[in-house]
Amino acid sequence: MPNRKNEELPLDIYIPFVQTLFRDSVTLAVGFAAQILLAILVFLSSGDPIYLGVALSLGTLAFFRLQSVRRYSDAPPPADRAEARERERLYIFYGAFHGFLLGLFCFITIYWSHDYFGEIASVCVTLASATSIAGRNYGSPRMVMLFIMTMTWPISLAFILRGDVFHVILGCMSIPFFFAIRRFAENVREVLFAALSEQKKANRLAQRFDKALNTMTSGLIMLSPAGRVVVANAEAADLMRVSDPDRLLGRTLRGLLMRGVAGGMLSDKDSRYAETQLTRALREGKDRKVLLRLSNGRYFEFSAREGYDELGVITFDEVTARIEAEERIRFMARYDSLTGLANRAFFHELITEHVSSGDQNRSVGLVVFDLDDFKSINDTLGHPVGDGLIFAVAERLGRYASEDVKVSRFGGDEFMIFFNDVSEGDTFSTILDGIFSSLCGDVDVAGHSLRIQASAGAVISPAKTADVDAMIVRADLALYKAKENGKNGWRLFEATMDQAFRNRQVMKADLRHAVETRSLRVVYQPIVSMETMRIASCEALCRWDHPELGPISPAVFIPLAEEMGIISDISTFMLNAATLECTRWPNPISVSVNLSAKDFRNDDVLAKVRNALDASGLAPHRLEIEVTETALLDDRSQTREYIEQMKTIGVRIALDDFGTGYSSLSYLHTLPLDKVKIDRSFLIDVTRNARSLELLKGIVNLSRPLGLSVTIEGVETFEQLKILSLEVKPDLVQGFLFGSALTASGIDTMSNTTWPFANQISASLRKSSS
Repeated sequence: MPNRKNEELPLDIYIPFVQTLFRDSVTLAVGFAAQILLAILVFLSSGDPIYLGVALSLGTLAFFRLQSVRRYSDAPPPADRAEARERERLYIFYGAFHGFLLGLFCFITIYWSHDYFGEIASVCVTLASATSIAGRNYGSPRMVMLFIMTMTWPISLAFILRGDVFHVILGCMSIPFFFAIRRFAENVREVLFAALSEQKKANRLAQRFDKALNTMTSGLIMLSPAGRVVVANAEAADLMRVSDPDRLLGRTLRGLLMRGVAGGMLSDKDSRYAETQLTRALREGKDRKVLLRLSNGRYFEFSAREGYDELGVITFDEVTARIEAEERIRFMARYDSLTGLANRAFFHELITEHVSSGDQNRSVGLVVFDLDDFKSINDTLGHPVGDGLIFAVAERLGRYASEDVKVSRFGGDEFMIFFNDVSEGDTFSTILDGIFSSLCGDVDVAGHSLRIQASAGAVISPAKTADVDAMIVRADLALYKAKENGKNGWRLFEATMDQAFRNRQVMKADLRHAVETRSLRVVYQPIVSMETMRIASCEALCRWDHPELGPISPAVFIPLAEEMGIISDISTFMLNAATLECTRWPNPISVSVNLSAKDFRNDDVLAKVRNALDASGLAPHRLEIEVTETALLDDRSQTREYIEQMKTIGVRIALDDFGTGYSSLSYLHTLPLDKVKIDRSFLIDVTRNARSLELLKGIVNLSRPLGLSVTIEGVETFEQLKILSLEVKPDLVQGFLFGSALTASGIDTMSNTTWPFANQISASLRKSSS
């Protein structure tokens, strides 16, 4: 740092340099005392009063200079550079005057009085003072320069003025001494400046480290090789309930953990566990994590690893939020959010563990519950009410939960109960009867009085051979049987149910294959005009001839197709086949095709009808679509829209099975219908029951003014036909009286045929009129 000026120094270094000028007033006072004493001795030795003047001058200067040093040594540091420079100037003034007096003292003794003792004394005390210039005044380069000049130049001048060569050479020797002292002072200044700069950097780094250490969210302690704390941050102090991290220094890991035990934050068992795991991690140099739960419910995760210079580092974080989130996620993964019961996956896991443990010679039981007609509650009252009913059922079933009885919401409106030990079948039946008795009954949900009604299937199996998935399947089979038997009850699984289930699955596969390969066939039941007793129309009926089981009743495979979701494929097949065959029949004869409720839930139902008409070329008015009341109940507005679009095409619409639903009369008034087909149930006892006859007559009389034609289904005897012709007078009839369903060619053959009992009907009409 050669030639560095004060102005170049940073303020935080320049101020400490100035402060060093005013330190150590004791050595300065000792120096002054020695100098004054020697001046007095020279005076006593020589008797020259000038030395007494030097002594008095030094004494006066000592008083003022020491006062200045004491004043600023105890004063606060300078506030700014200007104040520091002012103090330096004051120091230079007194120091320069001090140097001048010492130089003058030497000049007088060497050149003025030629006093041998005075020469030795003055030079010795001046050189002794010169040796302290660098050490005392390095903080001010100007002071160093002035001190050297005022002290050494008078000595050199005195020697040179002596005139002889030896004294002249001796006087010139002060020049290298001057530069040596100056260089020495610069070196000291450079070293101290470097030290102060590094200290400044170290302090800044330490401040940053301390700030980072105490603002980090993680707690941290560092252990020496002896196992004692050498560094701790504010988080660690907060956890240990101390105000200052420095209070943790010097403690051992065991001491910190035992402090937690003593404060009731940590159990002794957890303390020993944590100490063992963390100590092992520090010893082995491997990262290890330890999770601890404090008595106040907070969770902390500790990590231990070996740091630099054999220091052990232990950090910790509060992970309460993470643990609680994991617990919530675990709960959500295992339990149903609505009822709080075990869900399907966790229930399966639980009962698998229970079945595989314990006495393998015991029997275990599984019951599956399904709410009857739950869908209608959701559809009519809304899903919130449905959820409320599910919650009420869960509450009632949950009362039976125990260590050996597990309850689950298996999904939707289905619940399961597992019994870990079923001693006897009769006892099991009694328990289930009791559960049903407490489960079924009225419950208030959001102001709606609802009745809980359920069906259930149960299975009992030896624990050693029990398979959870197989038990669930068998309980489901028993549930299906309970629903087939009228619901609101339970059935115990029997082996025959398993076989019936397998047969049903095989039949489903065969039916799907028949639909895909178009192995189904269509037959046509004649619809006869009451006026002509000739075929006016035909109803297309689907038939399935199983390759092994023979003909399968539509009452069996149609519901199966609806369950499988392939009923729309069958409808498409029927439409295409019926419209194509109808084109080959005489023009007046039309064909009617039934569409299911599921067909009217799909947007492509209209496209199916159009495509069938386009592909076959059949006139739209010769196609009649039969709509059931089930389709109207599902979505009346949507079905009405589809019906109106079909009417726009020219297709005729018939309401099938009229009178078996809930609001048939309103359909006659609001829907764009062409025909009403009266269900066969009204005709069964029409020959014996006057009430049934009047009801038929009323429906016909109600329909005709609305422009609707009437077809009566299920005509099986001549007596029924006769009374219909005489009393009811429908437009069309159909039934087994006119034969079984025919093939398309059979309809073509019979198209021009008049039924033989037409004459009998005419005779009866003439007789009744006469």
